[in-house]
Amino acid sequence: MQEMGENIGVGDKAPDFSLPSQSGGLFTLHELLGTKEVVLYFYPKDNTPGCTAEAKAFRDSYEVFREMGAEVVGVSSDSVESHSDFASQCDLPFILLSDAGGRVRRLYGVPSTMGLIPGRVTYVIDRQGVVRHVFNSQFNATKHVEEAMKLLKSSKDGRDGVGPDGGTAI
Repeated sequence: MQEMGENIGVGDKAPDFSLPSQSGGLFTLHELLGTKEVVLYFYPKDNTPGCTAEAKAFRDSYEVFREMGAEVVGVSSDSVESHSDFASQCDLPFILLSDAGGRVRRLYGVPSTMGLIPGRVTYVIDRQGVVRHVFNSQFNATKHVEEAMKLLKSSKDGRDGVGPDGGTAI
């Protein structure tokens, strides 16, 4: 198992995991791989200003992500019930996962801010399960959507395999 500090980066195999979703079902990452790219975003907490803005930005771009063959998946330590309420209040069409003990957050090496606030990190994972982009910004919540979209667009445009940040594109 990955320890905190052993961050998953571009080119790494995305660790597989299973977590409960806001609908009460069990989501397993490898079940999506092979058929879709995954935009996996970790966020601090439901119903906070930054996290609400980020979720709504993902919601507003969700159809574009789907058209590009990607699925959006949000993860925080909030409960399934909290996620269900948050998804309903914000009209979120994508999956929210409850990582109650922070196990998956630690598995990916998502840092915390000032040792207290769970980090905000987005991973774009290709169909083979390889991480193609990582964006870490606690305070620029909506930029996570822009960064993920930029990478997916550049890979769909057939650029020479180089993402917008110089990392490998999908």
